[in-house]
Amino acid sequence: MKNSKRSSGDSTAPRIGVFVCNCGINIAGFVDTKEVAEYAKTLPNVVFVRENLYSCSEAGIRDIKQAIIENKLERVVVAACTPRTHEPTFRAACEEAGVNPYYFEFVNIREHCSWVHKDSRDDATEKAKDLIRMGVARAAYLEPMEPIIGDVTKKALVIGGGVSGMTAALELGSRGFDVVLVEKDKALGGLLRALDEIYPWGNKASTYLKQLVESTKTNTHIEVLTSTEVTDVTGYVGNYDVKLSTLEEPIRVGVIIVATGAVPLVPEGAYGYDARSKISMYELEVMLKQGKSPGKRVVMIGCAGVRSNERLYCSRICCMTAIKNALLLRKRYKAQVTVLYRDLMCYGTRNEEILAEAKKAGVRFINFSDEEPPLVEKEAVKVKGAILGREISLPYDKVVLTSALSPAPTNESLSRMLKVPLDEYGFFLEAHVKLRPLDFATDGIFVCGTSRWPATITECLEQSIGAASRASTFLATGSAKVEPIVSVIDPEKCRGCGLCVAVCPYGGIELVETDQGIKARTIEVACKGCGTCGATCYRGAITMRHYTNEQLVAQIKAAFAKV
Repeated sequence: MKNSKRSSGDSTAPRIGVFVCNCGINIAGFVDTKEVAEYAKTLPNVVFVRENLYSCSEAGIRDIKQAIIENKLERVVVAACTPRTHEPTFRAACEEAGVNPYYFEFVNIREHCSWVHKDSRDDATEKAKDLIRMGVARAAYLEPMEPIIGDVTKKALVIGGGVSGMTAALELGSRGFDVVLVEKDKALGGLLRALDEIYPWGNKASTYLKQLVESTKTNTHIEVLTSTEVTDVTGYVGNYDVKLSTLEEPIRVGVIIVATGAVPLVPEGAYGYDARSKISMYELEVMLKQGKSPGKRVVMIGCAGVRSNERLYCSRICCMTAIKNALLLRKRYKAQVTVLYRDLMCYGTRNEEILAEAKKAGVRFINFSDEEPPLVEKEAVKVKGAILGREISLPYDKVVLTSALSPAPTNESLSRMLKVPLDEYGFFLEAHVKLRPLDFATDGIFVCGTSRWPATITECLEQSIGAASRASTFLATGSAKVEPIVSVIDPEKCRGCGLCVAVCPYGGIELVETDQGIKARTIEVACKGCGTCGATCYRGAITMRHYTNEQLVAQIKAAFAKV
């Protein structure tokens, strides 16, 4: 590519193509995309403009590649929806057409324009013009870049020895990768150790767990460390140095899978919980495993301790756990079981079948409103049925409170060590709930099972296999490809103060001894291009690739340009 000059009258000025996405009602419903496309034709250095119906579709991508080749485009600007989902697609199209993918500029005219200005079509249209004008101005100053390739240590660390952790370790071990499996308790198994039967299979949890533990311990590629905790993690994708409480020397791994699980919520303060006549669903599981009957009359109350001001979330799996155990009590002890619920979360056809089976077996279900919750008295539970419209008195031997899973207490400290986020409740937060549900934003670290969110055993197994598959992409190739959008440090200006090292949330900068003294140096494979270091450096020694001052100033000037 030519060194671009920014005047449209210069023969070496970059040839810029603009593609405006109609996107049906999403954008064109609130933005006059035809008018915006016509306006784009008047912008400096723009030699080609096209309005596409769906730019991200196969036909749209084909049109963009064809236009790049036929019009000898050197920069590409796409005005469409979120770059978070579609930028990789458009970058790949540019690369396939012979244009460096970092000569691509994305302008978000959906979230930043049509959706937030849906009440004023004229204002939305004018803002779309402004955004495209800014994008074109920045595109003229873009520079070509190549991905950064780093080596990967072909060993994995799995944190957590429950169902998810063991399954992930076995998946990796069966592919010939060495794995260190760390469990803080004395034994493997996690919550599965306390369960009686596993739904929807109907298998004994102890039998399944015994087979899983044996397979894990006998796999020659898996090193199992129980009574062990992670005490520190440094490094970056491909080369993480991990300190463990039972080892003197740190281990080096290429990838990390977080499978720390969750803990049963103790419903203290809910419905007079006392762990004797009023127990949690987890305590019922323990009783059933021990072969103990909770009595002939059992009342189960849903949403105990959750979906309230203290914990807003729904644990998803509680309802099916209650239904599973209610059905088991009917079959095993002929107990009279009544399930009191606000809503029933029975997602999936198999769960609906289990619900129907429970009703057929004689389990009673009574819906109550949030405004009128059940009243647990000494010998009976009184509840006003939302459907019946009258109060019902239910004598009981045991009241079982269906409570949720809550985050493991170690999550907070582990999140700080790994530099990965937690959600507002304390569960680990994935990079993207749909596009990257098992990845963290930090490369080379993955999450699965109930450490991510309450899940059934089936879901835990699926996520564990998925996380192991994602980790295998690094281990199999022995290399990690990361974006070149990283910080660049000028050693002439750097004074080695270490401020940038202190503020970097990813451990992407280090201090090194050079001929010029102590200087900061970017660890490119660790840097995420967030810009925190550049904003902090009082010497102006740090610039950000792909977000240079020149590029940003061009955008700012275009934003306030008279049109």
